[in-house]
Amino acid sequence: MNLKQLKSFVLVLALATFGISKVSAQSAAYVDKYSPIAKEMMEEHGVPASVILAIAMHESGNGGSRIAKNLNNHFGVKGKNRSTVIRSAYKGYRSVLDSYDDFVGIVKRKKTTQSLFEKHPGEKYEAWVKAIARSGYSTSRDWTAKVFLKRSNYIILICLITIPSKINSRQQKNKHDIIA
Repeated sequence: MNLKQLKSFVLVLALATFGISKVSAQSAAYVDKYSPIAKEMMEEHGVPASVILAIAMHESGNGGSRIAKNLNNHFGVKGKNRSTVIRSAYKGYRSVLDSYDDFVGIVKRKKTTQSLFEKHPGEKYEAWVKAIARSGYSTSRDWTAKVFLKRSNYIILICLITIPSKINSRQQKNKHDIIA
């Protein structure tokens, strides 16, 4: 069993044990696959990685929506596309990374979020989500609550994914100590 399979097994076991039904295997796979991009965006631009991922997870259905699959659009951004597979009012991207880049660019251009880049880069996730909502990013009344829920699920997933890695690294260190 490789490390990726072990992480998935531990996650499924934890979900079954703790009854965290809202956190799906699809969410876990999304976090595992795209958290490095979100972290890179946070380091480069200042938008918290948890906010980026929570919005992407919500808007793309954990990467499973037709828009995400066919247009690489993980943020529900409207615009032109050249798809011959689906007809859509959503923007098409060459890659998922381009979608993430465009989202951060949109957030940077919004007046309601500009001060956060200076005052709270990488922190105060609540302020970020509320400012993005106020900017007109979504017209849904419960969008903010849904993004907060996705972020909570993301935090749970990060804990479940990183704890086995830390245990494994400690075991490897202890193994070295015993051998040495």
